[in-house]
Amino acid sequence: MRIVHILNDCVDAGNGIICATVDLACEQAKLGHDVYAISAGGEFVPLITDNGVRHIVLDQTHNPLNILQALYKLHFILKEIKPDILHAHMMTGVVLGKALKFFHSYELIATVHNEWQKTSIVMKLADKVIAISEEVKQAMIKRGIPDFKITVVRNGTIGSIREQSFNYDSNITLKRPSITTVAGLYKRKGIDFLIKAFGIVKEKIPEAHLYIIGEGSDRQEFEDVAKKVNGKKDVHFEGFKKNPKLYLKQTDIFVLASRVEPFGLVLSEARESGCAIIGSNVGGIPEVLDNGEAGQLFEVGDYKKLAILIIELLSDPQKLSYWRDKAQKNIYWLSVERVCQDTVDVYKK
Repeated sequence: MRIVHILNDCVDAGNGIICATVDLACEQAKLGHDVYAISAGGEFVPLITDNGVRHIVLDQTHNPLNILQALYKLHFILKEIKPDILHAHMMTGVVLGKALKFFHSYELIATVHNEWQKTSIVMKLADKVIAISEEVKQAMIKRGIPDFKITVVRNGTIGSIREQSFNYDSNITLKRPSITTVAGLYKRKGIDFLIKAFGIVKEKIPEAHLYIIGEGSDRQEFEDVAKKVNGKKDVHFEGFKKNPKLYLKQTDIFVLASRVEPFGLVLSEARESGCAIIGSNVGGIPEVLDNGEAGQLFEVGDYKKLAILIIELLSDPQKLSYWRDKAQKNIYWLSVERVCQDTVDVYKK
């Protein structure tokens, strides 16, 4: 099968959409499919080309003239490739793919990664829509996409080709007990809830440390929150890390306290790493945690409950060990291999 993935860029900056697309394209090439990626380029390009995915540069910057130029260039790129599938992962790719479909014979597939964005409704222009969780599917149905048009293919990172480029020789040593989150520093990720919970935890577990891995436009706001809580000197803002597993493998408790979360791809990595996990009961998080079987859940914003759950785990080694073990059970479904198989099945249908 000849498959073209179109996305804005291939920059290695922790964007879950890009990471998931890189994993999928490389896995499809591994299975013998003829796979292309069209984007503005980025650090992942050498990795995907080394793994059999041909990359073609296309600038899709959002201004009218550039979009027209991109449309013109894409037409001739697709005319030469003659793909069976054009798989778009972002809004611009879907719009370009739909505009050119009359001139080509491909099927247009769109994956909805962030249904909370208003522009995600544009994904309905595709012939078939993939939702990364059941929660995303139901949200898109409410927004007018018919049920028959949407298939759920849950995300997963286990076995990612990206791990080959990771450097595991590191001097990073976390102070224990350690609580970690890996997330973009944006309000929707609920970092403020976690910091407030940590302030309460420090009253009972004074030796605890909080590690916040990620970057984003709301970092200063979260740093300001941290300055006001008990144990502020033990809140560590580590910035963006290409290999968060170096932290996850030393983490006692992983927390994802999001206000909004379509899936929570990092939970896949946290489960594989054997962290005890606590997540907010929102979006796709319960699905990734096997509806509470692989990790504990708290209601969005209830940082006092989150603090209680953390204190209970850090105060009881047996309970901590129990939840670490539960996180690592039943994780094949979070593998890139399974994601690829399910996606190809959608193509075939």
